Amino acid sequence: MNVTRAKCAGACYGVQRALNMALDTVSEGSRAVTLGPLIHNPQVVAQLAERGIRAVESPEQAVEGSVIIRSHGVTPQVRREIEARGLPVVDATCPHVARAQKAAAKLARECGHVVVVGEAGHPEVEGLVAYAREAGGEVLVAGREADVPAGLSGKVGVVVQTTQTREAFEEVLAALRDRGVECVVKDTVCLATRERQESAAALAREVDAMIVIGGRNSSNTTRLAEICSLVCGNTHHIERASELDPVWFDQCTEVGITAGASTPEDQIAAVEARIASLG
Repeated sequence: MNVTRAKCAGACYGVQRALNMALDTVSEGSRAVTLGPLIHNPQVVAQLAERGIRAVESPEQAVEGSVIIRSHGVTPQVRREIEARGLPVVDATCPHVARAQKAAAKLARECGHVVVVGEAGHPEVEGLVAYAREAGGEVLVAGREADVPAGLSGKVGVVVQTTQTREAFEEVLAALRDRGVECVVKDTVCLATRERQESAAALAREVDAMIVIGGRNSSNTTRLAEICSLVCGNTHHIERASELDPVWFDQCTEVGITAGASTPEDQIAAVEARIASLG
């Protein structure tokens, strides 16, 4: 079998930056906590715990060491709660997410009403909603056309979760405009996300099987799997090489691999090696 990796795959700048900042924080034996998982990759989170960086669910659980704000960012309220505890704060929010937070607040001030295109309940989306509301805006989260209410009208600001697909973004925009809504748009889809989605789709069209590597709790990895599945029915989303099933590759001559923005190189290499051993 010939195994080909997508041109753009694996850990993005924001994720690698967060990992480097976290490891630098404990490089001299210090301890640290992250509010929620630093990134959406269970294996990496477990490795960080072994290095003295454990995940907690709320600021109240941070009692010693540094508090690391994860790559997805936090709400303004949570940030204030962290600072009030008097512990050192390491802000590992992805710069692209920080830009989206500022855009949400600016749109709220300018338009009064903001639509966040994204996945309800995702930590990044919760942050975008909170920044817009703190700036005085009314906020709606819409992940698809059906989430756009018929009664929405007037001038509305639109911001998008950085890891959303271009198709979802354009679907919600079209629904808003079809209802006569005047949209002030801030396109905050991350370039790294677009590159990974486009290169994965291109590769998936050319192979007999497609393997997508990354945390099942990672929205950007899940979207990669969805995109690949549309053009390659033999697509499988895995977290580790041990999940590979030889049956998937029966009669396959071309196998493609891609990985989410929270997937480090060593995890991709392990999958490549395992597939090669099956051929």
